[in-house]
Amino acid sequence: MPDPAAALPPAVLTFAASDPTSGAGLQADILTLASMGCHPLSVITAITVQDTAGVESFLAIDPDWVADQARCILEDIPVAAFKMGVLGSTEIVTLVAEVVSDYPDIPLVLDPVLASGRGDEFANDDMVIAIRELLVPQSTVVTPNILELRRLADDEDGDMDLAECAEVLLDSGCEYVLVTGTHDSTPDVVNTLYRRGGIVRSDNWTRLPGSFHGSGCTLASALAANLARGLDIADAVYEAQDYVWQALSKAYRPGMGQHIPDRLFWARDTDGEGSEK
Repeated sequence: MPDPAAALPPAVLTFAASDPTSGAGLQADILTLASMGCHPLSVITAITVQDTAGVESFLAIDPDWVADQARCILEDIPVAAFKMGVLGSTEIVTLVAEVVSDYPDIPLVLDPVLASGRGDEFANDDMVIAIRELLVPQSTVVTPNILELRRLADDEDGDMDLAECAEVLLDSGCEYVLVTGTHDSTPDVVNTLYRRGGIVRSDNWTRLPGSFHGSGCTLASALAANLARGLDIADAVYEAQDYVWQALSKAYRPGMGQHIPDRLFWARDTDGEGSEK
């Protein structure tokens, strides 16, 4: 008889802050993971008061509650990948790092969200150091934008080029760094995947007009989904980018702030068009 477990969608456990708009954060992760054929599991790290324009208030969950949420799930359901977003506090970073250290064979995608798109701070200097020292070394892939990369590499003055900054994170122990170029001034968005010794791949994507809420969350979650489904790193990164580009190209503006990626674009796509690079 066929193994019933073989028919189950791979489960991905995301650690993230709640976003009531579902544009970013935990809700964005859940939408993306489900859209890409995975079963989303979730650990809430913080509660936010926000709309599509920005974050008004931020409340980190008790660190023990965060760790207990994760351990309870992990003792019940086999997890195929971890995804990390906003973690809320230095204490939460420390406890989450302890939890995932018990599962070194599970791929971990770290999206180091240090501020919102508007610039609302999610991480102070102590928290950045904790992420750099405790979570980056355990990560399969870290997915910073250029601002996050420089802050994690302790190069906010811009003395190093992007490859050197990526090398700092790789030297700390992570396997890959995917640097996203949304904050660069290039005509196209250029995303580059680094490993020790050089570039694995670099992809150019047409820069879309507008301002988007949750594009980084979507990319990291899509990448975690692809790794959970067994894709190799180069294919997982490309397919995640392609998914995000299509979601952004179909983005909508439900409120008065930023556009939100349409993570279920495929369910409403009747024109049969694919992505354009």
